[in-house]
Amino acid sequence: MNTVGELLRQWRRRRRLSQLDLAIAADVSARHVSLVETGRSRPSADMILRLAERLDVPLRGRNQLLLAGGFAPRYTERPLDSDPLSAARDAVGRVLRAHEPYPALVLDRRWNVVMTNRAVDAFFADVAPGLLRPPVNMVRLALDPRGLAPRLVNLADVRAAFRSRVARQLATAPDPELASLYEEMLTHGTEGTTSLADEADTVIPMVFRFGAGDGQGRELRLFSTTTTFGNPMDITLAEVTIESYYPADAESAAHFAEADG
Repeated sequence: MNTVGELLRQWRRRRRLSQLDLAIAADVSARHVSLVETGRSRPSADMILRLAERLDVPLRGRNQLLLAGGFAPRYTERPLDSDPLSAARDAVGRVLRAHEPYPALVLDRRWNVVMTNRAVDAFFADVAPGLLRPPVNMVRLALDPRGLAPRLVNLADVRAAFRSRVARQLATAPDPELASLYEEMLTHGTEGTTSLADEADTVIPMVFRFGAGDGQGRELRLFSTTTTFGNPMDITLAEVTIESYYPADAESAAHFAEADG
C-alpha cells in the first residue's frame, strides 16, 4: 500500500508540478513538501486536504490520501437514490424534465446511465435488450453495433469525441474500470464510418438517422452540454454529470417540436 507521501507525489507528477510549484500554491515550504513526500514528516489531515485541493485531487482520491495518512475519510459516498441525497436527486429530476422534449441523461464517472428523461426512450427503442440491462453504459451503448452505432451517421466523430473525453478523465484521475472500458470500446479503428464535422460546426454533433428503411429517413443533429454540481461534499454528487442534448439545426428542432405537439 502506498504511503500518503507517495500518493501525493504521484498526484503532483500527474499535474506536472514541481515541489516548489506545489509549495507556492499551498503556501508552505518546498522543504516541507519534500519531507511529506519522502515520509520524513507526517502531515496532518488538514495539510493533506490543503495539498490535495491545490493538486485538484477528486474527492474519492482525497479520501484515499486521508486513509493512507492514518485518518478517517472526510467525504461520504451515498447512492443517488438514498434519502440523504433526496434534495439533489429531486433537483436533477427537475432539470431532466425541464429539458424535454430534448433528451437528457445523468451519468456516473464510468459513463453508466443513472437517470434519463422521457425523450431518451425513442433513441433507445431499437437497442438490443442486453445493452439496456443495468448498469447501462453510454459509451458501450453508443458504439456497440447492437446499440446506437448503426444509426450514428458520423460514428467516427462520436468515437473520437468519446475517446478524447475518457482519455482526459483518465489523465485527471486514473480508474481501472474506466481504463478497461477505454481499451474495450475506444481503441478500435474507424473503418466504415463517416465524418461529418466541418468548418461550420462549432461543436461536433451526434448525427442520428431514423426511419431509413421506409423511404422517410430523417437525420437529427444534436450537440450536448454537460452540467455538474458546484462544490459537492459527497463523492456521488461530485462524480455525476447531466448530459443535455440540443438540436443543432432547424430541421432537428422541428422534429422535436412535432414530437412534443
